[in-house]
Amino acid sequence: MKLQDTLSDSEQPLDISKMVKIYLCGVTVYDESHIGHARTIIIFDVLRKYLESKGVEVKFIQNFTDVDDKIINRAKLENTTAEQISSKYIEGYYKDFDGLNVKRASNYPKATEHIKDIENFIEKLIQKDIAYVSKNGVYFSVSKFSQYGKLSKKKIDELQSGARIEVDEAKKDPLDFALWKFSDVKPVWDSPWGKGRPGWHIECSAMSIKYLGENFDIHGGGRDLIFPHHENEIAQSESFTSKQFAKIWMHVGMVTINGEKMSKSLGNIRTIKHVLENWGPNIIRLFCLSGHYSKPIDYSEELLKENLTKWRQAEICYYELIHANNENHSEIKSVIEKISKEFDSALESDLNTHLALSAFFKLVKEVNYLAAEEKLTTNDAKIIIPEFERMLKVLGLAIPKITLDEKQEINNLINSREQLRKEKKFQDADRIRDKLNEMNIELIDHKGKTIWVRKEKIKADQ
Repeated sequence: MKLQDTLSDSEQPLDISKMVKIYLCGVTVYDESHIGHARTIIIFDVLRKYLESKGVEVKFIQNFTDVDDKIINRAKLENTTAEQISSKYIEGYYKDFDGLNVKRASNYPKATEHIKDIENFIEKLIQKDIAYVSKNGVYFSVSKFSQYGKLSKKKIDELQSGARIEVDEAKKDPLDFALWKFSDVKPVWDSPWGKGRPGWHIECSAMSIKYLGENFDIHGGGRDLIFPHHENEIAQSESFTSKQFAKIWMHVGMVTINGEKMSKSLGNIRTIKHVLENWGPNIIRLFCLSGHYSKPIDYSEELLKENLTKWRQAEICYYELIHANNENHSEIKSVIEKISKEFDSALESDLNTHLALSAFFKLVKEVNYLAAEEKLTTNDAKIIIPEFERMLKVLGLAIPKITLDEKQEINNLINSREQLRKEKKFQDADRIRDKLNEMNIELIDHKGKTIWVRKEKIKADQ
């Protein structure tokens, strides 16, 4: 497997002969998670699920930034504590991402639970004369790290005029960034240098090294984190360990809304809660996986509708497979093996989910064609179902399950409808079809039999 590495600007091989260690920068918990967060986390969820489907053990760490100026400001606004704000949105995060069928990380470390680790990290940088104490806090001295700018490909003079650099007269250099901020505003902790709280960048270095070691396989996040967050992480981590930090830096493109950046001022933020209520997890995942992960993707109702149409075909495919009862001989095995190889090759070539989805829908199309031609056999279904389900699992898609009681009720209604049609009682038969429609059951008539498909209920499709 090869993945595009932002640092070397080239595809790098991923060593899957041992456990793969991944650190993904998580969310700052001061507000609801949105579709941009969903895309990044879904991309890494597919990477992890694919590796695990191949028997590779994955240690997946994703942090929560639960101490930050944004959290403190939100707490002031709502007349509550920073801890209550972060707890509320962490709980919301789990609900959202469980709803999106994202497998939970091996661990979700929080900055507030690792203050001692952060202090020890800073102390070592001070001892190495790479960090210094000023009147406002402890700062990392960028001039002491000669490779600064290597991830973002920015030159030092370019960076000095960068808009995202905090202005602070206590710094020795405008590029220096805070490791520890002195403050009396809660939450604060005592430290050897004074009361305060950690800077943003230091938490990820301290926690990734604690859980994954000094050199791990993949460090990821959205493209907006390349500078300054990941640039600063590299500087402080490699200064701390004198080793390469992460082997591969993997960054996911932004989600725009009708061509514009999501922002509160424009009122165009789409929360996960909102999109889940309207479209459900499968359509959202298909949308997030529909372009190459490194490129931006534009959120639009049209694109979601296209994905809904495709998903309906996948649902039909699944039910055609479980209802297959034709005993004729077919040559499907070689076709499925070819599609399966296409699917794997796409994901192994820089996690090309767009091509992987093309392979998946090629399988769907093949099944639906065979079924329509009355050529789908029981043996075909036995060969295809495990591969269909493997692809679903890797992509994090799920056909809603149906209970035995529901199955029996549906079959009874269909049998009654068939009998009424034989008796030419078409109005009564249509009434049963209407009842089945209310249950989201779609009937597909074949020669000599009728099969049923349980469609996922999607609010936007009503």
